[in-house]
Amino acid sequence: MADQGARPPTLKTISEMTGLSLSTVSLSLRNGARLKKETREKVAQAAAQIGYVPNRAGVRLRTGQTNVLALVLAPEQNTIDYTRRLIQGIGDRLQGTKYHLNVIPEFRTGQSTSAIDYILSNRTADGVILTHTSQRDPRAETMLDAGFPFVTHGRTEFRRAHAYLDFDATRYLQMGVQRLSDLGRKNVALAVLDNQTTNFQQIEQSFERAIKASGLSGSVIKSYDDLGTPEAARAFGQRLARDGGEIDGLMCNNELTALAILGGLNAEGLSMGRDFDMVCKQTTEILPALQPGMDTIAEDLFASGGELANLLIRRIAGETISDLQSLNEPLPMWPVS
Repeated sequence: MADQGARPPTLKTISEMTGLSLSTVSLSLRNGARLKKETREKVAQAAAQIGYVPNRAGVRLRTGQTNVLALVLAPEQNTIDYTRRLIQGIGDRLQGTKYHLNVIPEFRTGQSTSAIDYILSNRTADGVILTHTSQRDPRAETMLDAGFPFVTHGRTEFRRAHAYLDFDATRYLQMGVQRLSDLGRKNVALAVLDNQTTNFQQIEQSFERAIKASGLSGSVIKSYDDLGTPEAARAFGQRLARDGGEIDGLMCNNELTALAILGGLNAEGLSMGRDFDMVCKQTTEILPALQPGMDTIAEDLFASGGELANLLIRRIAGETISDLQSLNEPLPMWPVS
């Protein structure tokens, strides 16, 4: 590591340490594929040893690029560990590349374009990763109009194509409804908060199709009053129990909401596996640790983060958008009896 107070290390410092030319060091730090692996590793080791950080202003002047990717996070309640796992996956994919990650939280609801407007006006990133996209997401539309590289975690309904990674909601609902049917449940409710995203629309529609195909009875619980906070979800679970247990199967798209509903049901004396069964979408290891008997269907957010970064890097490099649209396969995590 460089001493505090000393002049920051430069390409020349690395050149002197490694015995390589300035041009070779520069090319290696730009992830030059033409160089031997041993040369790239030698330069990377020297750069890490002295704490070398590229001068982004200089990079931008020379290349017009920032070597920065921006993750724009929409405000979202009732999530457990979503952000950490996604960022870890992105960071893992960016190791060894020229790119760094900036995380930009959006504090306004309604999917304001302010963060995107700032990025575009000041060219603070080479590309953007968006989360929680709506059907006609104004942030995506702004970047489509500007021809700016981006990828979304979730789809939109624009006629103009863009890069995306999405969870296969149709398959997820088919698997969940079938699981509840196999467990002998007859009346299934889907608890999914209407957050105005494309994901919500896909889940609601896929659930209705899966229920129709299975021959079960089904209903959708989606209001903020029922699911908007953990307290509301717990109260909903209590009301569900007091209604006489007509609903004997539950699907939930959010771990924290599922735990709150379960707490309400348990508080009224109902027991999972006896009075009802529940299938929940799993994105962390928290749910199986707290409720090892619950059926879950997993999305690997670490892998999703890595794939989002990969798709964006490829988009920046100019790859065809039709090759940059991907679905994550749901992973059933049924408890071992």
